[in-house]
Amino acid sequence: MRLRLIASAGLVMLVSAATFAQGGKNSAGQAQGSQAAPAAQAAQGPFSTYDKFAYGRIKTLLVASAEKMPDESYNFKPTDSVRSYGQIIGHLADAQYNFCAIALGEKSPGLKIEETKKTKAELVAALKEAVSYCDKAYDTMTDASAAEMVPLFGTQMPRFGALNVNNIHNMEHYGNLVTYMRMKNIVPPSTEQAQAQAAQQKKKD
Repeated sequence: MRLRLIASAGLVMLVSAATFAQGGKNSAGQAQGSQAAPAAQAAQGPFSTYDKFAYGRIKTLLVASAEKMPDESYNFKPTDSVRSYGQIIGHLADAQYNFCAIALGEKSPGLKIEETKKTKAELVAALKEAVSYCDKAYDTMTDASAAEMVPLFGTQMPRFGALNVNNIHNMEHYGNLVTYMRMKNIVPPSTEQAQAQAAQQKKKD
């Protein structure tokens, strides 16, 4: 069931990517916005650029979430049947290596961060290192390499799909982190950013 949900979400993101690729041009066929896309993005192609853009957004939220929660709350869990805040951070770090190693055609280092890292300092550092590892997968992917098939969940899917699943998995657990932060009266990074943008817009108005 979970694999089906992930696959369905992946399809939604693939459709969104197509919309992104088509919507990036106006009726004259020119790039929207004040500036054209950077040459590096043009070389990558619209689908790989979209995947990288999506990852850039969520990785920032994950690292900010890891940094916002106080050290003493890293053991917090709403009930005994779920992961603690720190375990979620560790799980996310492990997942970056697992998914991005597949996309890179490498063997995951199998660091077992969730099991071995306990303190906030250790987990924040581990997450940042994992994100840096994943950056390579998104930065080096082109639309051509994105279409190559890789093994995932006992089946074959495009490299683009594997990195999309990583984005979906990150968003899934960011939702957990948001709930935990709210229970500790901490404003989540996404809400904080939205509030800052709204404040800036109000000043302009």
